[in-house]
Amino acid sequence: MKHTNIRIAIIFLIINMFCFTRTFAFGPSSNAIYNGIDVSQWQERINYQEVKNSGIEVVYIRASEGEGYIDPYFKANYENAKANGLKVGFYHYVTARTEEEARQQAQFFASVIGGTTPDCKLAMDFESFGNLSIEEINNISLEFLQTLESITGKECIIYSDAYNAINTFGEELTKYPIWIAEYGVSSPEPNGKWNTWEGFQYTDLGSVRGINGNVDMDYYTEEIFLSDQNNIPENETNITRPEETQTIIVQPGDTLSYLAIEYNTTVEKLVELNNIQNPNLIYVGESLKIPIIGTVKKRETITYTVQYGDTLTAIAERYATTVNQIVELNNIQNPNLIYVGQTLEINTNVSSANDLHDTNHTLYRVIRGDTLSSIAVRYGTTVTQLVELNNIQNPNLIYVGEILRI
Repeated sequence: MKHTNIRIAIIFLIINMFCFTRTFAFGPSSNAIYNGIDVSQWQERINYQEVKNSGIEVVYIRASEGEGYIDPYFKANYENAKANGLKVGFYHYVTARTEEEARQQAQFFASVIGGTTPDCKLAMDFESFGNLSIEEINNISLEFLQTLESITGKECIIYSDAYNAINTFGEELTKYPIWIAEYGVSSPEPNGKWNTWEGFQYTDLGSVRGINGNVDMDYYTEEIFLSDQNNIPENETNITRPEETQTIIVQPGDTLSYLAIEYNTTVEKLVELNNIQNPNLIYVGESLKIPIIGTVKKRETITYTVQYGDTLTAIAERYATTVNQIVELNNIQNPNLIYVGQTLEINTNVSSANDLHDTNHTLYRVIRGDTLSSIAVRYGTTVTQLVELNNIQNPNLIYVGEILRI
């Protein structure tokens, strides 16, 4: 009798598990899978004929960011991808902090892509939240997507990493399909909200013929394609803002190419703004106009103590400067010979946003390969302290170029 009661209890427990446990499948929305990439100015000039020949079928292109920034390669990427028979989609990097800003950014995005004929749903890339609450993030997302749909008449999709799909974006957003980012897995993890994906970004270290350096690689399903293939209407209400500039002083080791990367612009734009006759010839002490994109950057000198394993190349990359600048500033005779414990003066470049004017902490620029764990070890701190100090929502997700307080 005792054994019978135990068997009955086990059966009852199993029945409860089947009745009350919710399971979520999370796979592609259809069996037809297309090979794709997503690109921005960081890939610079792309040979789309080679990209097409390598087997890529779909390319998502960054069109814009915030309320006033247009990717300098947007137009060329769109025209050349279309000319080579690739399916094209556009995405906008959202920086809004209010619902009103979300509406303005949706209007701006729509005006940038006005007159084009995308093949794929318009994507919202909202991943940097600052101090926003979960409710605010979802309200801003809804406002952006609803405004964009209303203006363009096109379907939209949400780009999100796995962490934010699980922890940040709410059920109210599941009426929009998802393009999920998760690296190093054969299939993205279930998030408990979306049952299928229409896009899966599986690496940011892809290699494709026709593109110099790494590129994001994706799988897309046929549902990501727009049912309406008409042009996006021109947004006649858009007002072109006069271009704002800041003035910098050329430092030892500066080149137009380096300054273009540093200030998120192009050599061609610097040549045009400054009426430069020879792009290969600029002078130390010369004043140059630089387009203002987002927050203004300014140069600051810091003192850095060389750590085990450091090279001037790695230090220069970390602090958005050049080896030549470090050599000149520190009168280094042999750039290949630096010592653990040696102190270096470095002209670094950081955002001038108020939250980075902090004399109590070291400011660190994330480089490729960094993790919070490796940064914590290097600076003798902990991941927990870095998370708290920088208000990091996902400790496994930091970005190249991001500035962290240490």
